[in-house]
Amino acid sequence: MYGKKLQEIRKKLNLSQEEFATQTNITYRAYTSYERGDRKPSFEFLEKLVIKFHVNLNWLIANTGEPFGEVNNKDKNLKKEILFEVKQMLIKEGIVKNFTQP
Repeated sequence: MYGKKLQEIRKKLNLSQEEFATQTNITYRAYTSYERGDRKPSFEFLEKLVIKFHVNLNWLIANTGEPFGEVNNKDKNLKKEILFEVKQMLIKEGIVKNFTQP
């Protein structure tokens, strides 16, 4: 599911796989495994996409809306709060482990 979305985001940003990996602070190998669907991206990686590239959280997780959205400072803070709440829910359901609080 995430592989095609990651590829779509990367292409819309006109970045190579290596450039995208560098800008998200992960290795090229890790990124390509995400894009191929061999590994699921970490929540921290997805959080970077939302904050750094203004990826629409609804599109990323629930496949609704457009891939990108306009963001102002108020929206950034709200996104961080929402991401924290989503992360808490995923932990509670046992989907995410090794949680570190921001």
